[in-house]
Formats: sequence, structure tokens, C-alpha cells
Amino acid sequence: ESILSRIRSFEYSQKNAVLVPVAALGVGGMLVYWLRSRHKIKTIEMGDGWWGSGGRPLKGKEDESIRPFKIETSDKEIEDLHHRLEQARYALPLEGAAFHYGFNSSYLRKVVAYWRNQFDWRKQVDILNKYSHFQTTIEGIDIHFIHVKPSYIPHGRAVQPLLMVHGWPGSFYEFYKIIPLLTDPAGHSLNEGDVVFEVICPSIPGYGFSEAPHQKGFDAIATARIFHKLMNRLGFKQYYIQGGDWGSRITTNMAQMLPQSVKGLHLNFVFAGRQGLRRMISVMLGAYVPWLVGLTKEDVRRMYPFIQKNIYEFLRESGYLHIQATKPDTAGCGLNDSPVGLAAYILEKFSTWTDKSFLHKDDGGLESKYSLDELLTNVMIYWVTSSIVSSMRFYKENISKDPSLTADARVGVYVPTGIAAFPHELVHTPHAWAKEIFKNIITYSYMPRGGHFAAFEEPKLLAQDIMHFVRKVEQL
Repeated sequence: ESILSRIRSFEYSQKNAVLVPVAALGVGGMLVYWLRSRHKIKTIEMGDGWWGSGGRPLKGKEDESIRPFKIETSDKEIEDLHHRLEQARYALPLEGAAFHYGFNSSYLRKVVAYWRNQFDWRKQVDILNKYSHFQTTIEGIDIHFIHVKPSYIPHGRAVQPLLMVHGWPGSFYEFYKIIPLLTDPAGHSLNEGDVVFEVICPSIPGYGFSEAPHQKGFDAIATARIFHKLMNRLGFKQYYIQGGDWGSRITTNMAQMLPQSVKGLHLNFVFAGRQGLRRMISVMLGAYVPWLVGLTKEDVRRMYPFIQKNIYEFLRESGYLHIQATKPDTAGCGLNDSPVGLAAYILEKFSTWTDKSFLHKDDGGLESKYSLDELLTNVMIYWVTSSIVSSMRFYKENISKDPSLTADARVGVYVPTGIAAFPHELVHTPHAWAKEIFKNIITYSYMPRGGHFAAFEEPKLLAQDIMHFVRKVEQL
């Protein structure tokens, strides 16, 4: 019995010797899995969509070909425009109103006279066609984009693909001055020859030469998915992305959707919509002890007095937003029918969004930053494509929902991020607020001058900041 007892005891201890480590490994594995799952990066589900007319075809694969595209015009198109310009009616402006009531009609007469008698749309079409244009069908609609490759690649340098996305009321044309700086930096005295880009600039669906969605619900997340598909169709597995205005929202969603495809995200406008008690305390203390809430002296200079700069001025500039987020088709009818109305509606934004002080100028300061040819070319892109209504609908699709319930509301951005904060931007988002959403900010730059349309107004400054950001990311 004693021998049998020892044998049983030995067998039991042997079982323990095996079971205890196995159990420990099992518990340890579960703990590691739990810890990793806690820190797993949340992403927006990519999903799929169909925005063509009618239902998605049950059979047949979508045509994935990349088709060359050329902008064209005709005598009929130009004659119709001239006739409408000649028939324009104007309201008398209030004396001394400048741009405080919107686009000054006295100056509008001068713009329209130039448009009718001096502006050469055929010449501008040739300028637009100097870059290679393409279209491809994605999710049932034709997507327009330009694709510009560097003419010269320095020995041993890798070319970085860069997707740049415009906003409203801009277009792909906003990037025409920055593209040569990015594709040939050394040739433009930027001394940044170690970073060279090939640039892809798509038109948001419903803008310019991208087909408008035929179905309801087309928002920034759907656009982000389509632009990922576009880059994949062009053969890119990883790429940099850049945006301002709606382009900022779209590229941010792209980074939240497929972070493994985004090498870096660069923004010149930040959607920092998270509010709450913490933000309120930051605002209240920021004016007196900014260092306590992570604000800098420059943040204070740009943000305060807070009520005036962030509430009063925003309300003054955002009436269009409420219209477009609720009944875009109503206001859009008139703009789509009248080139003069369209020009006033669009160009007023190029005045006050470039510099709020331009309100006090009779000409809105427009020609101090842009030429009339540049401004009218952007307007013409909306006019000849009849895209103002569909571009305005983008606001309703994105803003009419409870922002706390959208798919991207609780998803952070973990890809390397660069932010260029221009001093005359509509609202200023300090680094301390931006990092609540963007968890991996590599560069944050207080730009010395410029406003909302950075690539159009200050292409060299923006190009330098993009290159500075990309160089840092490549060194990580």
C-alpha cells in the first residue's frame, strides 16, 4: 500500500507539473489578448456603396478602366454664358457697405464686365488641360482626377504618391500652383530635392467633372472609401494624403478607415468637433493661464476674445452652411441658372475666408491675393458642369446627422499627422485640442500668413510644410 500510495502521489505531482504551466500559459495568453484588444486601433468599417442611377446591376463587374479625359468647350456654351451675363440685374449697394452685407454689387458689375469682355475661357481650358486628366467608374459614378508625375527624379530618390483633396467652393484647380512645387521642388528653389511627389487630385463626386451621386446619403465616409479605391486602382498600396475644408474631413476619414494604407496625413484645416466640460474649462482658463491648459501665446492671440472670434465671426460666415445643410436644392436652383449669382455666391467666400478684414474693402480684397482669371476659372468649373447644387448637397449629407452618432465620431487618428495652422483660417484649432483626435502629430506649424484656401493663396508655404512633414515621417 505504501508503494502504491507513492506511485499515485508521483503521478499526481507529474500531472500538476504539466497542468500548472498550461493553465498559467492559458491565463497569461488571455491577459495579453485582453490588453492588446484594449489598445487595438479602432477603424471605420470600409463597407461598400452604389451611387449610380437605379439599383446596382445584379450581374457584370464594374468597368475599372482608367480613361483619359479632356476638358472641352464650344461656341454655344460661351455664347449662352455671354447672353446671361448681359442680361444680369443688379441691386444698388448701401453706401459704405463694402462687403459687410455680402458681395458688393458695384464691384460685382466690374467683375462681370471683365468676365464678359476680357476673360478668355478657351485659354483657361488650355491651362486646365496642361495636366493629364482621367476618369474612372467607382461605385456606379464617374470619378474625375488629375495625375501629375515628376518630369525628373533625382538619383536614389523615392517618389511619394500624394492625394490632395479640395473642398467647397473650391475645385481641383486650387492645386495648380502647388503641383509644380511638389513634383519639381529643386527646380523651384525649394531646396527640398530629397522629397519628390507624384500628385493625384480628384474632384469630389458632385463637384466639377466628377459625376454627382444619384442616391441619397453620399457623405465624407463614402468619398473616403471611393478615394481609397481610386488610389488602389492606380496601383498604390501606401500613400500620403492632404486636405483642407471638406478635403480635411475626407482625408481624415481615409486615415481612420485604412490606416495601413496611409503613410501620413497632412491638413491645413482641422475638424475638432468634440465638445464638453473639458473643452469649456480649456476655453475659460486659456485667456488667463493658457500654459495650464496647454495653449501657447500664439493660440491665445488667434483665439481670443473667444466670443468674437469663435462665435460671432463664425455665425457671420456660416449662413450658407445652414442653407446647404438643410435645403440645398432650393437655393441651388437660382445659382445654377445665373452665372452672376453663382459668381457672387462663390467669390464672396474667397474674400472673407482669405482674410476676415477684407469685409472692409469695397472690392473684398479679392485681387490682392488672386487674379480675376484664377477666380473666374474656378467659378466656370461649377458653371459648365452645373455642379453647384450637387456640391451643396454634400453639406446636407454630412451635417444633417447627429455628429455623435456618425461612424467616425469615436475613432481616433493614429497615422502620422502634420497640421499647418494658417492665421486667417475660419477657426483656429490649437495643438492641445487637435491631439484629442490626432494621436500621432509629427508636425504642427503656425503658418506666418494665409487663410482658408492655402494651396491657392500660399502654395509655396504649404508645399514647404508638406515636405517638412513627409521628411520627418520618412525618418521615423
